Amino acid sequence: MNKLIEKIQVNIPFTMLYESYLDMFLTNGLNPEIGLDCTALENFSFSQFSNIADRLHQRGLSITLHAPFIDLSPGSPDPAVRALTWRRFEQMLELIPLFKPKTVVCHAAYDWKRYGVFRDQWIENSLQTWFWLSKRVRDEGGLLMLENVYEHGPDDMRIIFESLADHRVGFCYDTGHQAAFSRSALETWIESLGPFLGQVHLHDNGGNQDEHLALGRGNIDFPMLFEHLKSIKKDPPVITLEPHREEDLWPSIEYLAKVWPW
Repeated sequence: MNKLIEKIQVNIPFTMLYESYLDMFLTNGLNPEIGLDCTALENFSFSQFSNIADRLHQRGLSITLHAPFIDLSPGSPDPAVRALTWRRFEQMLELIPLFKPKTVVCHAAYDWKRYGVFRDQWIENSLQTWFWLSKRVRDEGGLLMLENVYEHGPDDMRIIFESLADHRVGFCYDTGHQAAFSRSALETWIESLGPFLGQVHLHDNGGNQDEHLALGRGNIDFPMLFEHLKSIKKDPPVITLEPHREEDLWPSIEYLAKVWPW
């Protein structure tokens, strides 16, 4: 179990880490994927971020970051919305030298209901955002990962990864989002975007809502996922558990230990 814990990240919003969960992460050797939302970016000082980063590094923990995403749109046709998106990313970038993350996860954020009528413009705008951000993250020693959320299938994202092939931008495959929102099967996602895979977010649901259940408590076939990854000879460099309740964390780790194929 301890060897598995060393290999995975566990999501935690910065505010919760700062106010309640730092000791639990330090005591149990949990590697955090720290969510930097607008509340954290607006309300915590640089020294407060620095203190938490120092404590995590002193414990020898690896860190990944999850960028803000609420109400942000990297490909919006409205330049004011894109400006806000870039501002939030700039705030996050200021913290990268402190946390030294392996990866920075952003939502690719294509939603066909909002952007389908001007998809090409959205993609062009989005690529400008990712060209800029991926370089900034790489310059600090990390890699940018783009995560699926409301995309219907891998074709909604593949053009982005193909266009960013020289920028080392990876695909973060989110199991819960695919199960709840996608119209394409798990194997279709892996076959199409497997070559770009750099990270996996693991959480479960019943297929209708983004519930963030403990692994094994919903309908997602995780053994099949791992079999597909093995079939394309893809050992995900970064695995993140995304429970939204503390009581779902340890059952998820126990379940993962039973089906982990590597």
